[in-house]
Amino acid sequence: MVDDDLRSTLERVGEQFNLGEYEIDAYLTVLEHGQLTASEIADRTDIPQPRVYDTVRSLSDRGLVELRETRPMRIIAVDPDEAFSMVRSSLTEMVDELEARYTAPARDTEAVSLVKSRSTILRHLSDVIEAAEYELILSLTPELLKRFDEELRGAIDRGISIELLVTPAAEAPSPETFDYGAVSTVAKARRGITTPIVAVGDGEYSVYATQDAIRDDRDRYGVIFHRSALGFLVSGFFGTVLWTTAEPLAANGEGRPFPRRYASIRRCVKDVYELGGEFFATVEGRDVETGEALVLSGRVATVELEDTEEVAAMVLDTGEGEVTVGGRVAALEQIEAHEIQIDRDEPPAR
Repeated sequence: MVDDDLRSTLERVGEQFNLGEYEIDAYLTVLEHGQLTASEIADRTDIPQPRVYDTVRSLSDRGLVELRETRPMRIIAVDPDEAFSMVRSSLTEMVDELEARYTAPARDTEAVSLVKSRSTILRHLSDVIEAAEYELILSLTPELLKRFDEELRGAIDRGISIELLVTPAAEAPSPETFDYGAVSTVAKARRGITTPIVAVGDGEYSVYATQDAIRDDRDRYGVIFHRSALGFLVSGFFGTVLWTTAEPLAANGEGRPFPRRYASIRRCVKDVYELGGEFFATVEGRDVETGEALVLSGRVATVELEDTEEVAAMVLDTGEGEVTVGGRVAALEQIEAHEIQIDRDEPPAR
């Protein structure tokens, strides 16, 4: 069902712009001269004299001209900025709502959606944050950080792990003036106005957009990934290219409770490595050679994490032998992990 407010906006805009040929000729002529009589409009256009009065009254009803009931009646142009101020605001809001409606069906049916609407990109960013169940990675401008502040605080309150990259670094709020711990688990800042806007929820629902697209440059674009196999491209790019070249701002993740869930093995291995001690894991993924889906549980025997964080892996002791676990599109390890849960005392139940 169409929203009543949207329907009213469409009707209001349609009424103001639904001008006939005579109305257009009369309106442009009055605009050009400032004010005219009905006879002067007839002399300067092809509008028949008997139709002039109906035409200018129609323009008056739309707020485009003012009628002075003198003898003869004078038709005075209203400043277009004033005449169209309401419809200009309504039109902007209406287009945003219509674009959101138009792109909505593609979200459930297409693996990849290419969008050029700022409002649609912003809507998907909001959806990624709201839909996340346990993990978010984000690259946002300071403006977007402010825009989604409340939603990010809500995600932290839900126990979501959030890696936040703010760019460009020169415009990022300082930790002394902004509480990054309230909106992220770990926050970093990265130089460069070309750093893209990125959002990935639980390693699946992903958004990649240029900063120009967020500034409403019509020549730019955003890409929406709806399936995890493709969303991994965004997550991998974020982890290896963006995150590793950023400078720390704040960290607030040490007190996160267990068990913890991860879509990225890099984040899981990093936590295990930094926290130390014994860990147990349950891994949902597939066999690298056969593609068979499987779930494995056991003790984390060892982890591997390069200084650049570009390579991360773990060895899981299942009780029947040791198994090597890698991330998405793993080749060297035995298991490609799609989701990992860790706990201190025993393997987490699925």
